[in-house]
Amino acid sequence: MSHSRKLPIMKRLKALAVASTLTLAVLSGLADANAHDIRIGTLVIHHPWARQSPMGADVAAGFMTITNTGATDDRLVRATSDICARVQIHTMKMEGDVMKMDELPDGLVIPAGATVELKPRSLHIMFMGLKSPVSEGESFDGTLTFEKAGTVSVDYEVRAPNAGMNMN
Repeated sequence: MSHSRKLPIMKRLKALAVASTLTLAVLSGLADANAHDIRIGTLVIHHPWARQSPMGADVAAGFMTITNTGATDDRLVRATSDICARVQIHTMKMEGDVMKMDELPDGLVIPAGATVELKPRSLHIMFMGLKSPVSEGESFDGTLTFEKAGTVSVDYEVRAPNAGMNMN
């Protein structure tokens, strides 16, 4: 085989290697974008999402995990959104045979070095008095305010009405 035939093959292999590297870089970027992590201070808010409003209801619930990478506790003290009249931080728990939902008026502690999960049938953000129902595939903006880290904007991805119901 002559030297001239090897050169185009080497160029093609080099081009293929460059294309593969670029593809991996793009896919890595997409994975990061899909992770939907928001950082503020020592806190990392992982993928805020909400469930589609139940038929005819003027409420929706928001969920996420919040990791405190710091050495001191912080506290989620307020949540807001323009999609509704009021937003509260809630807990849900079974009392006998009844599921009770209560506001956490003092907010939600995010312990140092820990992750707190807001999930269906548990801790959540409650959006009340919706201006219009939220539907799967949409998203909406809100803010979270922490005692130490401050206020951060978040984007909630709206999922199906039964999303997250397989969680304990």
